[in-house]
Amino acid sequence: MATCSSTYFFLSLMVALSFSSIHLIEAGRHLKQTSQPAIPIIPQLLTMPNLPKATLPPLPSNTSLPTIPTFPKPTLPTKPTIPKVTLPSLPASSLPSIPTNIPTTIPSFPFLSPPPSN
Repeated sequence: MATCSSTYFFLSLMVALSFSSIHLIEAGRHLKQTSQPAIPIIPQLLTMPNLPKATLPPLPSNTSLPTIPTFPKPTLPTKPTIPKVTLPSLPASSLPSIPTNIPTTIPSFPFLSPPPSN
């Protein structure tokens, strides 16, 4: 049911697009056949009045910056010593052994059994 309605929708969409393109072609042809319109005269814009120049006070020639005082550096407190922690050793038998030979063939498994015979 959904396929039928989508088919009709696309068919009606294509018909609408084809009719709209015909009108666009006719409108373009009509515009091409008409004479050129007269170019309107744009009025002159008002001129911007000259603004007075801003007068700034003169900058000081040699400004001496104040010196930064030097302060004595504070001493940091000493860090307390942390006792060294030793971890117990792991037993060697708890780790699995790595296989030395890796099989290169995949064993076959019967997925479907044959039907029973009567």
